Amino acid sequence: MKRITLLLLLFCGTVSTLFAQDVKIVTVVESIIPNGLGRSRMIVSNEIKDYKEYTTIRTETKGKDQKNKSKRGEIRTKEYEETKLLNFYNIGGIRFQNIAANDALVTSKITEMLKNGYELKFVNSGVEASAGKGDSTGIYVTRYIFIKK
Repeated sequence: MKRITLLLLLFCGTVSTLFAQDVKIVTVVESIIPNGLGRSRMIVSNEIKDYKEYTTIRTETKGKDQKNKSKRGEIRTKEYEETKLLNFYNIGGIRFQNIAANDALVTSKITEMLKNGYELKFVNSGVEASAGKGDSTGIYVTRYIFIKK
């Protein structure tokens, strides 16, 4: 009976560990602004926020909404890592050395995350580049989503 109880406790502990996950997002924002005027950064939040605290629940019935009264300043976090990256462009145009330098820094961060037991699950990226004549600004955003079981 003691063995069965011990095995059951071990099994329950293992199962609960399988479902407990720690998610970490690394966001890389790289400037696509000519002449090196933009700002490029790698950002990782160190603060845990509960989205429910900032969510409004809408219903079909008028007047029954549970309106969220939080202020924008309450949503902002002051606890995060900010790693400087280089812009894609400088005065001479696209700078391939800057891209290689950024790749080295992002690779370093990914390697650190993997060493700390995280698994890279998803990579999402998007570009907002020139929107037509007279608009030469933009950003390239990549989100690396890690999960640690």
